Amino acid sequence: MAEHIGAYLNDHLAGSTVALELLKNLEKAHHGTELERFLFGLRADILADRHELEALMDRLHVSVSTPRKAMAWLAEKLTEFKLRMDSPADGGLYLLEALDAVAVGIDGKRALWTALAAAAEVAPSLQQVDYARLENRAEEQRHRVEVLRIEAARKALGTPP
Repeated sequence: MAEHIGAYLNDHLAGSTVALELLKNLEKAHHGTELERFLFGLRADILADRHELEALMDRLHVSVSTPRKAMAWLAEKLTEFKLRMDSPADGGLYLLEALDAVAVGIDGKRALWTALAAAAEVAPSLQQVDYARLENRAEEQRHRVEVLRIEAARKALGTPP
């Protein structure tokens, strides 16, 4: 079990790296706008969740996987490259596709907390975490992103060619 929990937690830690970098790039592209403030707040919330994950990893004596960390860095760079192929960083399609990726990440984070809550029923080492609070926070973040994502879809895809 120990190697499984380590791999699982490291995979989610790596995923958070991708989401945080995408949001940072979006913030830069929309500097000085209301969107930048929204993205900054969302990134702060995701960073807080990442700290929760890191604290759990520390408590479980799970070290950060260097190969997974490197793969996360590479995945983010490839994602960024792909997004910029289709649209400039401040473009509508870029925003939509980046928000799609962040939304999928938040869904994955919610699934992480749900899975850990289930495992905590039989693994005392996973207890002492308020998984319900974390799941609710992920749902709230996902809702906030969805409102913005739908608006981005209208702008990026709603104009006939």
